[in-house]
Amino acid sequence: MKTVTIKNTTIGEGTPKIIVPLVATKEEQILQEVETVKFSKPDIVEWRVDCYEHVESLEAVSNMITKLRNVLPDTLLLFTFRSFKEGGNKEITDRYYFELLHTAIQTKQIDLVDVELFFAESEVKATVKLAKENGVYVIMCNHDFHKTPPKEEIIYRLRKMQEFGADIPKIAVMPQSAEDVLVLLEATNTMKTIYADRPFITMSMSGTGLVSRLAGSVFGSACTFGAGIEASAPGQIPVDQLRNVLEVIS
Repeated sequence: MKTVTIKNTTIGEGTPKIIVPLVATKEEQILQEVETVKFSKPDIVEWRVDCYEHVESLEAVSNMITKLRNVLPDTLLLFTFRSFKEGGNKEITDRYYFELLHTAIQTKQIDLVDVELFFAESEVKATVKLAKENGVYVIMCNHDFHKTPPKEEIIYRLRKMQEFGADIPKIAVMPQSAEDVLVLLEATNTMKTIYADRPFITMSMSGTGLVSRLAGSVFGSACTFGAGIEASAPGQIPVDQLRNVLEVIS
């Protein structure tokens, strides 16, 4: 499986890379949050723009990216608008979703962009193409906040992301039982050993799925999410605790 190197960070080798989200709503709060988060030295900082109060202004979003880039000159910056259908905080049109991503990409001030799999194929592929033209890496993703699909479906979605040109495929699912966590981990291991030709990320959410965030790398997951000031999804634990466990396992 190949690795992906962005700046000085290589994803897909060594200890799993830690991603920490920014989830504040107002500019002043976001800037306070990022100052706190950067001291935990995450590998990647994710701006969850669907939490931002001025998300419907492309100018405001672009200006916020610039401010975050100034605070994080060397840390990888991931731009994410999580759609409402996949657990996000704001409902927007599909057209505006892609306008938002394209605007962020064309600032050339982000390192990675989150693109959800289940939009129109032509739009997803066009966004991947634009990202590559602007030196931005793509984390393509899918989130199921209700259940854990069968192993074969999890693998199918990850492979589809590879086909669409994602640099890093990602899937997050909700377990209803401990057996569901095993399904996710088995799918991860099969993906790693048979199908993956690039790094990918998997996780089982909530407290039941916490073990997948801690030991996912054993089965093949290249990154994991830790909470900064506030978690962005069920099951995230504080960065310092997460790093300690990852180092022990590594």
